[in-house]
Amino acid sequence: MLNGKERQTHLPQFLVEAEALQAKMRECCLHLALIRNDQDAIDCLLGALHKLGGRADVLGVRCMASFSRHIHDVLTHAPTPLNLHDGALHALQNCLTLLAWQLELIDPHTGQLGLDDSEQAELIAALAAQTELSTSLLAESKAFTLITFPGPCA
Repeated sequence: MLNGKERQTHLPQFLVEAEALQAKMRECCLHLALIRNDQDAIDCLLGALHKLGGRADVLGVRCMASFSRHIHDVLTHAPTPLNLHDGALHALQNCLTLLAWQLELIDPHTGQLGLDDSEQAELIAALAAQTELSTSLLAESKAFTLITFPGPCA
């Protein structure tokens, strides 16, 4: 996690990158609405969620990092093959809408996001139900650790 000065330096770059990742995720959802369960679109979506969660974690935007990881966990732990039917896609789009709101509400000076996680929990539960994920599996999911190295960001 970055200190205050580093966060302030990297925040504008994060906001631009997060917006681009969210656009990519919306595009993946549109693709999945047209071509159900397309593995390339699912992989793209999972990659964008993973990257957003990692970048948010580095900046200390824990709420967004955690939510991104939970969405990722639901999709990766759902029964195989993943079935993104209309209800599941709608639940996923609701999650992505909240992520977009979170991005808009990040304080541009501190990088903080002052929200409770009750809506996140409801949306994750709805997504888990739509993908037929056992809630016990969701509770057991582990957060992944981001390892950072000094130098320019990729």
